[in-house]
Amino acid sequence: MVSFGLALLTASGAVTGGVAGIAILLSYVSDWPFGVWFVLINAPFFLLALLRMGWQFTVKTIITVVLVSLFSSIHPTLIDLDGIEPVYGVLFGSAVTGVGFIVLFRHRASVGGISILCLYLQDRFGWRAGYVQMGFDAVIVLSSVVVVPLPMLALSVAGAVVLNLVIALNHRPHRYLA
Repeated sequence: MVSFGLALLTASGAVTGGVAGIAILLSYVSDWPFGVWFVLINAPFFLLALLRMGWQFTVKTIITVVLVSLFSSIHPTLIDLDGIEPVYGVLFGSAVTGVGFIVLFRHRASVGGISILCLYLQDRFGWRAGYVQMGFDAVIVLSSVVVVPLPMLALSVAGAVVLNLVIALNHRPHRYLA
């Protein structure tokens, strides 16, 4: 679900928050694809995951990051996303990504990066992961102003709000954990 949501976002020319947003931005301005950037940027966060969240969480997260990277490259070859309506692609892609995050969180995994930090802060201090993530995402999305046109930036901000509201309204600590 996460990789499909990200495929919709990138096909729309949008950006998002978190490590995925940074990887999307870097893929727009370099020759390296999203999946390569996503794994590289996530690598340092695996140590935080190991130290703060444990082996089981870390292994699940590494597997998830690799699969999201892989499937993000496969989706565009299997589905023609070239003509996607940007509003639909960004808003639906963000909602689908948010639901994918919830599934991962409930099974004690994440897509790495900033979400690891957000889950740790939620476990340690009780801060809602979705709201903390929204703060980080705002900084990342707004910094993309030099890469994407202003209308797409505004749509990307709306997408980040949708994604994080899905998380904030649905993720509760200690509920449905596997």
